[in-house]
Amino acid sequence: MNVELHAKSDVGRVRRGNEDNFLVLELSKQQTWTGTDGAGAPKDLSNFELGEKGLVLVVSDGMGGALAGDVASRMAVDSVRDMIMGGDSEEGCDDETPLVDCLKNATVYANLAIHHKSQEDSRCAGMGATFTGAAIHGDFLDLVQVGDSRGYLLRKDQIRLATKDQSLVQQLVDVGQISEAEAETHMFRNVILQALGAQGDVTPVTGRIRLRRGDTLLLCSDGLSGKLRAEDIQNIVASNPDLSKACDELIAEANNRGGEDNITVILARFSGDELEEPASDRITVELPAIKEEDKTLDDTYDPDTEPR
Repeated sequence: MNVELHAKSDVGRVRRGNEDNFLVLELSKQQTWTGTDGAGAPKDLSNFELGEKGLVLVVSDGMGGALAGDVASRMAVDSVRDMIMGGDSEEGCDDETPLVDCLKNATVYANLAIHHKSQEDSRCAGMGATFTGAAIHGDFLDLVQVGDSRGYLLRKDQIRLATKDQSLVQQLVDVGQISEAEAETHMFRNVILQALGAQGDVTPVTGRIRLRRGDTLLLCSDGLSGKLRAEDIQNIVASNPDLSKACDELIAEANNRGGEDNITVILARFSGDELEEPASDRITVELPAIKEEDKTLDDTYDPDTEPR
């Protein structure tokens, strides 16, 4: 399977610093790229044949004000990278463990690392980060999510939100109190139910998709999804076969619409004979719903008191 890939993070038009981060991790060649490494993608990670060990992609949106959000998102991607690659420890991802389990375990580990840092360092008190990760192995795409950064899948002329926001407004939509249209402008639309580091325990939500030839995955922070509707994203990506140009236009459009938040995008397109042709535009996502008993309003982040 061949992968075309590009990622970009932008500070936006209002924020002083960028508290977003991203991770690209190609396991077979042990190659990595994070947002803190710079804007230019390593040559071998822009277009490559996927190795047997698979690929991990992550977007993380930090929160907490001052420098704490930047610290949280950087710790999120660094902790996941180091744990999956193994480093000097015995806690890395071995060949017997499914890649999605490695990613989920690494997410839990990152949560503990951020939580401990926030307790030990007063400058980082109250910090946290969203986390949306993708593990691609064979023709399966597994998603692991904490918070409200998003994953979309584009197939032919269709786009599907492949993740479910762990947010207050999504919970209200789920129980029928508000509509999806009302959720887009709701006064509490930025209140999330989980974040890495907010508590000692975290419950990532997972989902699975069977990839088809020509599928494109988009991961993004809410600096993009909060400004562009799904159909806007679909139109921009469809009109830009070059993923680098697509990333640029997506971010430019989010900035044109205000750019109040940091904006991060990863685009990955999958092709090759090992993937089946899509029989239709239909995209099936195996995604469990957030259980009401898992999180309560006492666990939420309020952007008015803990700026993102």
